[in-house]
Amino acid sequence: MSVLAGHHGSGNQAAGLSVADAARNRRFGPLYSRNVRAVVARGLMATKSSNWMVMVSGFFEPVLYLISMGVGLGAIVGAVQGPGGQEISYAAYIAPALLAVSAMNGAVYDSTWNVFFKMNFAKLYQGMLYTSLGPIDVAMGEIFLALLRGLMYATGFTAVMGVMGLITTPWAILMIPASVLIAFGFASFGMGITSFMKTFQQMDWINFVMLPMFLFSATFYPLSVYPQWIQWLIQAMPLWHGVELLRQISVGVFTPATAVHIGYYLVMIVLGVALTTGRLRRLFLK
Repeated sequence: MSVLAGHHGSGNQAAGLSVADAARNRRFGPLYSRNVRAVVARGLMATKSSNWMVMVSGFFEPVLYLISMGVGLGAIVGAVQGPGGQEISYAAYIAPALLAVSAMNGAVYDSTWNVFFKMNFAKLYQGMLYTSLGPIDVAMGEIFLALLRGLMYATGFTAVMGVMGLITTPWAILMIPASVLIAFGFASFGMGITSFMKTFQQMDWINFVMLPMFLFSATFYPLSVYPQWIQWLIQAMPLWHGVELLRQISVGVFTPATAVHIGYYLVMIVLGVALTTGRLRRLFLK
């Protein structure tokens, strides 16, 4: 908490204020003190003292899927039809989808399990909100930390794609910022949803939702293999929009649907940040 303490008055004064009183006395109102960087700095310092293998663990699962299915199964499947009707290898077909999965994994881990521990056991957010920090500062700081993990995963996975010869267009570099957009969408909602969870058993529901998204969001085969009514359900899933967006970027094919996929995540981000901010305010600034 030393990073946070440097931006406030004396510890004795802070101790004498309730969370609600501290919120009312903020110069910029109860929601935002324009100090997101303090939350990010504290998170980075905590990461330095933790096991980095935990940080990078979510990166390896999609890479292993790419090697086993893209190379192994791809030798049997052969060429498949990609965006725009052009034929590409099966590995090149699933690689952008697995990149979207990698971005989702990084963002969801940081914005759910990490947040769950900080909120229910470390009581970190209560301490933060005793200072001049507001719910928006805390929410955006935690979301940005999740984005850093998503960016790390996306950059590493894109490098793996390059080594495997799966990048065929300069447009593919845009997969990295697009992956950050995907991570932003999942992180903003993940933190808000986690605020409703009280037990580890409830947290298991997050994995229960993520697994079907991973398997059925056209990750390994095209949407057209499903019945029409199932296609509608899949198209409502956030990961499907991420998969399709990165798949189009990977071959440099852009259509009106590209803007729809981007717009989906922009709406998701706005709603997710609003949900997270509102939940933090109701929980800790009563």
